[in-house]
Amino acid sequence: MLILFITFIPGLMSGIGIYWFGVNEVEESLKEMHTDQILERAKNIDDQFDYLEKSLSHWAYDPRFNSSLLNLNYVIEFQETRDIVQTLLVLQGSHPLIDHVELFVDSTEPVLFNPHYNVLEENDYNFYYDILKSNKNINWNRLNDLPDESSIEDPQPLVLIHSIPGNSNDPFGSIVVTLDRKKIADLIKTLTPYNEGATFLLNEENNLLVFENSTEQSQFVRDLRQEIVERANSETEGSFVYHYHDVAYSVSYGTMGRVNAEWTYVSAAPMSSITTPIVTISKVIISISLFGLVLALILSWLASRTIYSPVAKLVKVLVNDSKWTHQDDEFKVIENQFNELLTESQSLEQRLSTQLPQLKNNFLLQLIQGYLYHYKEDELKERMVNYGWELDDHQFIVMDIQVLGLNENKKSSMKQDESLLAFALTNISEELSEEYFEQYSVIHFYDLSAVLLIVYPENEDMRTKFDEFSEQAIHVLNRVLKRQITITISKPSDSIKRIPYLFEDVKKGKRYRNFDKENQVIDLQTLETNDSLDQIHYPFEIEKEILQAIRMGQVNESEKLIHDFIKEMKVKGTKEINIKPCIIQLFGSIQHEILHSGIHPYDIFQGKNMYEEVNRIGHPEQMVQWLTYDVISPFIKALEGKVNIEMKQLVEEVCSYIKSRYMEDISLESCAEEVNTNPYTLSKAFKKVIGVNFIDYVTKLRIEKAKELLLNTNMKINDIAEEVGYRHSYFNRIFKKHIGIPPSQYRKQRSNDAI
Repeated sequence: MLILFITFIPGLMSGIGIYWFGVNEVEESLKEMHTDQILERAKNIDDQFDYLEKSLSHWAYDPRFNSSLLNLNYVIEFQETRDIVQTLLVLQGSHPLIDHVELFVDSTEPVLFNPHYNVLEENDYNFYYDILKSNKNINWNRLNDLPDESSIEDPQPLVLIHSIPGNSNDPFGSIVVTLDRKKIADLIKTLTPYNEGATFLLNEENNLLVFENSTEQSQFVRDLRQEIVERANSETEGSFVYHYHDVAYSVSYGTMGRVNAEWTYVSAAPMSSITTPIVTISKVIISISLFGLVLALILSWLASRTIYSPVAKLVKVLVNDSKWTHQDDEFKVIENQFNELLTESQSLEQRLSTQLPQLKNNFLLQLIQGYLYHYKEDELKERMVNYGWELDDHQFIVMDIQVLGLNENKKSSMKQDESLLAFALTNISEELSEEYFEQYSVIHFYDLSAVLLIVYPENEDMRTKFDEFSEQAIHVLNRVLKRQITITISKPSDSIKRIPYLFEDVKKGKRYRNFDKENQVIDLQTLETNDSLDQIHYPFEIEKEILQAIRMGQVNESEKLIHDFIKEMKVKGTKEINIKPCIIQLFGSIQHEILHSGIHPYDIFQGKNMYEEVNRIGHPEQMVQWLTYDVISPFIKALEGKVNIEMKQLVEEVCSYIKSRYMEDISLESCAEEVNTNPYTLSKAFKKVIGVNFIDYVTKLRIEKAKELLLNTNMKINDIAEEVGYRHSYFNRIFKKHIGIPPSQYRKQRSNDAI
């Protein structure tokens, strides 16, 4: 540990010193060296520009470029024209930086040598005329006078212009020397000692004159130029370190005098390529030193601990401190605690294995009911594998076994203990499944049904086994339970997430069972549901008679009429999906009658969900018994407790009287006198028992009789009105009020419908 401390603490200090002080020293040295080199190279560039200026001035004073050029016929005197071209070519080759030389003469017919003779168009003339009329005999410029940041990716060439003759205050032409853009950029690039960085020239307005044409450096040049402009306000030359995008640049700038102007040169050279190794080495030294110090601390901590410490800690975890002293044998204590934990673990494992079937069944129950829809396929597969399923290359199918019908003692069967039937159904299903399937699970529902989830290899054809199993299950369950059996088989699926949909499919598929068959197997893979739907026929007239019998408290008559109701429905179709909605509608009408009587259905049905119960009934006889003994009988008993029996008999007698005398002029008073009571008592009793008042009942009876006569006879409207106890004009008005159309139109419409 001492060696580690002695070795790495100096290393850490050295690394920090190198990082903080070494980098600064290197940057200062590089900046000074860069400044010295730039001064020398800037002097070389200044000399070359100075040479160009002197050379151009020499040629501008050449006698060849005197005023005789204004009157010279360049076409006729072609020899003079050729000499001028030769002179311009010599000037063009006099310096490597020159790209080409042009001569502009503002004569009567302006001409331009570039270097050959050309007559100027008006647009080109304006450009050269503007150059000529500048007040400077010699000056530097661009072909276009560009602002500082426009077209920085495509700069215009630099030009040197001298008016001719050179000593004239009123020049008539100019020599335009265009410098080679690439060579000028290469010359300016020599200002930086490295291949990287940036160099450029600024004119007296701080606009960019010359710079290296590099798109990726455009933004850097703009930002650095702005920095130079701000510094040039206080000092015209100097050097500094400029940081841009985590890179340090050594920047040097100064001025060089040109004719009629003063230029600023700028050179930026990156220093990070030199300082980066120093920074990296310092960081490596610091990292190694810190690692050594941390290692020393860890070793010191380990050395401060004794071998006994982990043992003592383990014992304190396993036992209570109050029961253990240091004199005890720690290893013996650990052994005892380990044995106790092992015994407890085995006990928990045994209890878990006992509860595993129930856990498995609960999982499947949640799965088929759609409570695990948010799980992914892989997560569900992992859970099923943990419960012992083998799922690779397997398919799933759901089979529903539903117990229906009544045994021989029909009325008492509704009172049997259904839990016993459900228990027997589950056990028989499990025993039969074990004979036919390798992987299966039976889920019990409390509606006298059991659902089988069957898993089988996807390359195995199981249809024969499903048929054999269904036949055997029906045979055994018929013999043991004395009930009808409906088995519904889903389509196969290879997805666990599809299992809830298979379950929903078999629930819907059960509704296609035929009421006329005792036992049925519904295979959804072959079932054509569209062809299985028949037109629903609802016996409205029998429903009215059932409700009337209920109002009169006639239980036996109601039971007989319900039989007729179901029989009438089965004329148009015998499938449950056609019959069940009609039974639910009939129950709804009966419940409406219960509500109309002022009795709460909760009191009659003792809080049971009657719609759920009616959905569970799957046999016509069960429906009759359920409606008769679980719905109508409790209602009539409650109604009899509410309405006086004598009053009901009184109303029944009046109803019979009305039915026999409805064609006569009868009134509430005459009917009250007929049954020896007063009109008020009769009106109140009539409303309670029948549900409508006296006048409405008579009117409804007469209208119904009139409808029968209109449809079934050829009697005239006047005769029918008298037959049901109305005058003709009043009959038309009262019939239209209740039916919506006049009697004649009603007869015509119904006749057309019959056709």
